[in-house]
Amino acid sequence: MPASLSHASVRPLTPGRPLRFGHESGSADGSIEWLLKRNCSLEPRQLLAFYSSICLLALAIAGLFWLKGAVLVMPFAGAEVLALGTALMLYARHAADREDIRLRPGRLVVSRVHGPHVEQVEFTPAWVRVEPEFGDRSLIELSGQGQRIAVGRFVRPELRRQLADELRSALRPWQPRPSAAPWPASDVANKNLN
Repeated sequence: MPASLSHASVRPLTPGRPLRFGHESGSADGSIEWLLKRNCSLEPRQLLAFYSSICLLALAIAGLFWLKGAVLVMPFAGAEVLALGTALMLYARHAADREDIRLRPGRLVVSRVHGPHVEQVEFTPAWVRVEPEFGDRSLIELSGQGQRIAVGRFVRPELRRQLADELRSALRPWQPRPSAAPWPASDVANKNLN
């Protein structure tokens, strides 16, 4: 059974208090979105421009050597460009990985993109539990209504607790309030005596 994070540090969202990981949408319904993505230094378009320039440079130099009579340089340059292209394609395949958590009135939608695979789970906010998978620094598990999904892969382990607290605070208005005892206290005392 997973350990639960302490609720002591959770403060409800208040107007004017900025969210660290999420942002409120501009709509009047109070929607909140968390976009957690991989920290990539190059966007796919920049990566393609970089690869194209490396290919042109390597093939131009190999072409000059070919004209001078070193014909074996061109096949090796082609193999080098092909190997670099393969490595960059493997990198680019996961460059757009992300986790998108959207809290809208009456529903919480969590989408996780990992390479070509997309996983989407929808919850009713009133029944969502937010807890770590294994310990305080592990991934955050959102569960409810027989479904579960782990998020927080792109957040440093020491900040995952803050993300979990922020998610709990955002979900708190949707959670059912503890109600009073269904029968008067005197009835409870009488039942305990019997």
